[in-house]
Amino acid sequence: MAHVKLHIPGPVEVSEKTFKALCTPMIGHRGQGFKDLYAKIQPQLQQLLYTKQLAYLSTSSAWGVMEGAVRNLVQKKVLNCMCGAFSDKWFDVSKKCGKQAEALQVDWGSPIRAEAVDKKLATGGFDALTLIHNETSTGTMSPLAEIAALKRKYPDVTFIVDAVSSMSAVPIKFDELGIDVLLAGTQKAFALPPGLAVFVASPAALAKAATAKDRGYYFDFVEFQKNAEQSMTPSTPSIPHVYALSSKLDEFFAEGLENRFARHKKTNQLTRDWAAKHGFTLYPEKGFESITLTCVNNGAKPGGRTMDVAKLQKLVKDQGFLIDGGYGKIKGLTFRLSNMGDETEATMNQLYAALDKAMTSL
Repeated sequence: MAHVKLHIPGPVEVSEKTFKALCTPMIGHRGQGFKDLYAKIQPQLQQLLYTKQLAYLSTSSAWGVMEGAVRNLVQKKVLNCMCGAFSDKWFDVSKKCGKQAEALQVDWGSPIRAEAVDKKLATGGFDALTLIHNETSTGTMSPLAEIAALKRKYPDVTFIVDAVSSMSAVPIKFDELGIDVLLAGTQKAFALPPGLAVFVASPAALAKAATAKDRGYYFDFVEFQKNAEQSMTPSTPSIPHVYALSSKLDEFFAEGLENRFARHKKTNQLTRDWAAKHGFTLYPEKGFESITLTCVNNGAKPGGRTMDVAKLQKLVKDQGFLIDGGYGKIKGLTFRLSNMGDETEATMNQLYAALDKAMTSL
């Protein structure tokens, strides 16, 4: 079968070079070879995340670490900031973990703002909050620095941030922001296959986790720290993923982080320009659009043109490209185009050409 190139919000396209790295011969996960591999990527991850803390590797989706963060760090009540399908789900996960949880709900397409968070935290009823930095269901990027600044006002509240679709595509300065947990899966901007999560925790988060009696084992943050100090993981890791991550990090630094961030910004703007050229508006509130994918409005909100999204998807897929037809309650009322990972101006132009051709038949 001919390969259909992925421009969905994730998983994204994986390069041949990365696939080859995945096929590196196996080693023992408790041997010196794995320790050397982890020790090699550790400073790269720290540089990528702008942190002096150890970065952890979890053989799971990001949701594993998201649930683990709730189990490790919520002792009183968690404030779940909700602005789309995935941030909304975190509220449900918190309750299913048996935690007291409250929703800070805003309209889909609107960002979480510090003023609203401040008002909630001022009640004194919370010891943790969850935030999705880049909500892929709506293509909305909340202002992380603005929200993280509240940490100085509420030092006893643990700030847990999902950067699944923004980590490595935009600068996120963990230590400077002062947040407590930052996590991501590697199937999005890292451009790796699904199955590995990367995360980092503050000293305060680790100290708090150590007091949680029901934090479990697989996602025990204290165990991650103990093992990372020895360049190991608590349980058997997906070694092929770690080889691929090592290869990918080498690519990041060969390109240069600033160049990588600029490339994502450029390709994202090109996608917005394509949408505007065809008379579409964007779904997110202006000024809070994602940098890694574009959520195009197709009737979910007033303004701009509309067309048959399913037909557009088919016409584009027939040309070898897969795009997303919207998610959840706005399925068909939006469509999403990813530019994250390895995409360049040249590769994105191939997508725009296919989209342009499809638009002539709609």
